[in-house]
Amino acid sequence: METSGFDASVLHRVSGIVSSELSLDEMLGEIVGLTAQVSGCDACLAYLVDPATSEFVLRASQLPHAKDLGNLRMKMGEGVTGWVAEHQSPVALSSKAAADPRSKIFPALIEDTYEAFLSVPLVNKGKAIGVINVHHRAPHAHSPEEISIISFIGEQMGGAIGKGLLEDENARLAEETAEMKRQLEARKSLERAKGILQKRHNLSEEEAYLRMRNESRRLRRPMKDLADAVILSEELSRKEGLVEQKEY
Repeated sequence: METSGFDASVLHRVSGIVSSELSLDEMLGEIVGLTAQVSGCDACLAYLVDPATSEFVLRASQLPHAKDLGNLRMKMGEGVTGWVAEHQSPVALSSKAAADPRSKIFPALIEDTYEAFLSVPLVNKGKAIGVINVHHRAPHAHSPEEISIISFIGEQMGGAIGKGLLEDENARLAEETAEMKRQLEARKSLERAKGILQKRHNLSEEEAYLRMRNESRRLRRPMKDLADAVILSEELSRKEGLVEQKEY
């Protein structure tokens, strides 16, 4: 791609975003802003792949879509967005974009009622990891330069976005592992506390569980906290007993 003075400024801006320490969402916000500036569009949306489901999720928008960010999803091949991701090729529709047979209309997106639509893929290591969608309210003939520049943004940003996605996924997996560990520890505490209550009050396992559950509801405290309290009480009682034995 030849770089005119304007294109050089785009290259400089993209390089700045790539080399920055921005979070993934901040980076997407920068991409949306830059794309809107380059295209003069009325709306710009960015979708990213969800590694857990392989669906493309709305992650950033020029127009406010607080309820839809992170929730609006499309499968690979679904809608023009999914088609662009599947084929890793841009689609430019100068008018009546909603009438394209590949289109999928979301009532929540006013952008889907706009006339012109340009969609380009975000690619990393040969895989589509996202899509940038550009909308114009009125019919708009996308020039080859416009398509080329926005495609260039998608190509150059793919690596940085891919890195951000990997970091987010690693953080998610780490949190899942930590949560599983917390749940396991909670179950161990509960089982130990039930055993203490069974022995202390001559209860069945079910009776011990029901006593803890009812007390949890009465005090409005998690069962894990009550289990820890029972265990602590037992340990203190044992220590006191050992002290008394030594004194005796």
